[in-house]
Amino acid sequence: MALSAAAPTSPAAAPVSEARYDADEILALVLARLDDDKAEDVTSIDLRGKTTIADHMVVASGRSQRHVGALADHLVEALKEFGVKGVRVEGQPACDWVLIDASDVIVHIFQPEVRAFYSIEKMWSGGRPDAAKPSRG
Repeated sequence: MALSAAAPTSPAAAPVSEARYDADEILALVLARLDDDKAEDVTSIDLRGKTTIADHMVVASGRSQRHVGALADHLVEALKEFGVKGVRVEGQPACDWVLIDASDVIVHIFQPEVRAFYSIEKMWSGGRPDAAKPSRG
């Protein structure tokens, strides 16, 4: 019985990995979008070395439930257009506090009273007054 030469098998093409955006690029997009939509008291907190959940946290305020909801909607849309995958949103129906998980950047958008009550900037700045820095004046 003659052995036939087997056709060479080509290795399966490796799937092309999707682009993963740098945390600093996502942060810049978040800050620009919030600025465009007139978010108030925007603060960026560097989380590197403090936790593995994210590299940056952004805390911002909206003037009303409607403003908080619009800020969140526009930001989620911009993140998806930019190509950030798996963006998750919590708190959107009430719009007192909306959390947006954009991979390495976590965004909290509050109504001012709720933000003052929870004071998460103080918790994540680790008691160092210079750790939570306003992103714009």
